[in-house]
Amino acid sequence: MASPASIHKHPIHPMLIVFPIGLWVFSLVCDVVYHAGSQNALWKEMAFYTMLGGVVGAILAAVPGFIDYLSLQDAHVRRIATTHMLLNLVVVALFIFNLGLRFTGSSEIFPVILSGISIAILSVAGWLGGSMVYEHQVAVEPVNDRRRAA
Repeated sequence: MASPASIHKHPIHPMLIVFPIGLWVFSLVCDVVYHAGSQNALWKEMAFYTMLGGVVGAILAAVPGFIDYLSLQDAHVRRIATTHMLLNLVVVALFIFNLGLRFTGSSEIFPVILSGISIAILSVAGWLGGSMVYEHQVAVEPVNDRRRAA
């Protein structure tokens, strides 16, 4: 099933998800560097802004992802996609909460723990997303269609 949210038969959602994932993981790395001994405020600030960029990127990636979700017909795949979507919404909510904690400066280590938990949930959501693509061929153009186009 090809993706309805695509550019020249390339699905948009997978193109965009790399940004929030990379930014959130880098945010956690910045936190670890800061708390592992650096204590340089630049790392703490970088963690905040990369986390913020990840939230913005996730919202942008969610739009074509939701368009793809609405096109799903198979009930089993739709259940997987629903779980994938809900886990990602939880991750975004946790990172927004995390940003609030950091903005108010209420805690030093709890936001880092929260980032780790969020990345763990994100990993499960990503595994489900990969399952939809690689096992259930969601947003993959059928081989017969590719041969006809050539």
